[in-house]
Amino acid sequence: LFGPTNEEMITEIFRASVKSYKDLPLNLYHIQWKFRDEVRPRFGVMRGREFLMKDAYSFDLDQAGARHAYNRMFVAYLRTFNRLGLTAIPMRADTGPIGGDLSHEFIILADTGESEVFADRQVLDQPIPAVDTDFDNVAELDAIVKAWTTPYAATSEMHDAARYDTIPVERRVSARGITVTGPDGRETPVHMGSYGIGSSRLVAALIEAFHDENGIVWPQSVAPFDVSLLNLKIGDSGTDETCATLYKALTARGLDVLYDDRDERPGAKFATADLIGSPWQVMVGPKSLAEGKVELKRRKTGERHLLSLEDAVLMLTA
Repeated sequence: LFGPTNEEMITEIFRASVKSYKDLPLNLYHIQWKFRDEVRPRFGVMRGREFLMKDAYSFDLDQAGARHAYNRMFVAYLRTFNRLGLTAIPMRADTGPIGGDLSHEFIILADTGESEVFADRQVLDQPIPAVDTDFDNVAELDAIVKAWTTPYAATSEMHDAARYDTIPVERRVSARGITVTGPDGRETPVHMGSYGIGSSRLVAALIEAFHDENGIVWPQSVAPFDVSLLNLKIGDSGTDETCATLYKALTARGLDVLYDDRDERPGAKFATADLIGSPWQVMVGPKSLAEGKVELKRRKTGERHLLSLEDAVLMLTA
């Protein structure tokens, strides 16, 4: 049997392995392929029956600890999506069959989206938590989450026009049938939180957010390749040797380079490079090499630079 989610399995693992409050707080996570019987699969990997999912589950002794675990994940998700270059808005959402009193969906705005959302524009101006955020500081995380959830933001399932000015932020979730021995020696119910990111769906969301009429425009942070290296005249000793030199120099500095050494016309290689969407393209042809230079193109802006090999390597590794 293929499970659409893994709360039951995780709770069984917890029940068999954790007996004392001294083992809490605890956060378990896993990344695996999931299978769901989607009634209408669509948009490629965005809404398929098979998808890769990151799931995490927090276990705490009391409501305060559970709230802090929720806030930690909330802030971590804000930072994660920001590092991917995405603007994700946490929306109040239905908890669904899993249950619980508080749930947020991180919504990425797109023209092709199917969900209707209602949000105060103020939420778009919220600052992303800084890299030095103290995830152990309860008050600091509370303040961040409050700032993000005070402006109204809700999915259509949770939208209430009569309560457009507020979102409750209380949370209380107890994992059914899971207890640990508390400080007083008695069996104490455990509070559980469930969190997830659809990893394969996220790829589709990134492409939806970063593309133009010619193809994908990958953000540097998630690009499969940093540089597309285009040999514009295969078999020419000058272009072949220069491409080999550049490839070695760039990979030695930790860059991922996609070398297009196909025996194709330059126009086809340009189109393929734009379609793949590496942040940088390096074009090596006889004409520029006659001046001792190669051409760089930034995929996002289209800006071009004619540089020596040394300067090209410096720009790409800066």
